[in-house]
Amino acid sequence: MPTVPTDPPSRRGQDGPRSRQLAIAETVIRNGSVSVEELVTLTGVSAMTIYRDLTVLEDSGVLTHHRGQVVAVASGLHEADADFRLEQSSAEKQQVAAEASTLVTSGCSLMLDDSTSGVWLLRSLADISNVTVVTNSLLGANEVTSCRGAKLMVTGGEYQAWAHSLMGPAAVRAIRSMHADLCFVSASGIFEMGCYHPYQEVVEVKRAMLDAAETKVLLLDHTKFNRRALFKFADLQEFDHVVVDSKTSPEVLRHLEETGVQVRVAQP
Repeated sequence: MPTVPTDPPSRRGQDGPRSRQLAIAETVIRNGSVSVEELVTLTGVSAMTIYRDLTVLEDSGVLTHHRGQVVAVASGLHEADADFRLEQSSAEKQQVAAEASTLVTSGCSLMLDDSTSGVWLLRSLADISNVTVVTNSLLGANEVTSCRGAKLMVTGGEYQAWAHSLMGPAAVRAIRSMHADLCFVSASGIFEMGCYHPYQEVVEVKRAMLDAAETKVLLLDHTKFNRRALFKFADLQEFDHVVVDSKTSPEVLRHLEETGVQVRVAQP
């Protein structure tokens, strides 16, 4: 049975249901499998409350539970719902986004994939009224439409509800017909200097965006390193900038720098 780390008292059921659900999800994903009893101890709430939280997380495609045992579903073979991913590791993603936003200049064009890191990037920009945003993400598109004067181009394609984004050949064709100053993408996992994602249709969109951009930027929080997924879409050395959060280990940073990766470490 896995040992479940104890969260600080401030996290133990006192920050509302969503904060507790995120803590549960992070624990299950980290351990692979956790019992309901362990989650009760972790959060300090009742088993009935835990089961309600598990239903929400199961609907989001994050985990599943059976006979008191909770198992992670989001993995190298599966990606969780975008609404959940937007909140997962949000502090680290905000760090990365704030650092990456310094690369954006007035009048430039940006391509953003369906990763939730791209949403945080848009939120980090002080002014998007003078940029052009190309994206297949409806979450990203909604961020842009809230700013009067910003120019938005949505790729088109087949809508994928789990990602809140547009995929498929139509999306890829639209992207390949354009050229942008900057492309910002993320990855589900980084393994042996490669960037991976569980779904081929997502990989095809990411690859098209990278090929259509002048400057390529990878947005990563530290949880992505040494995590596997099925489909490779790029090597780390292809990127002009790899932006990571401050929790990235010194060993990982040293290895990246030794292999010629252009790393930018966000400040807390």
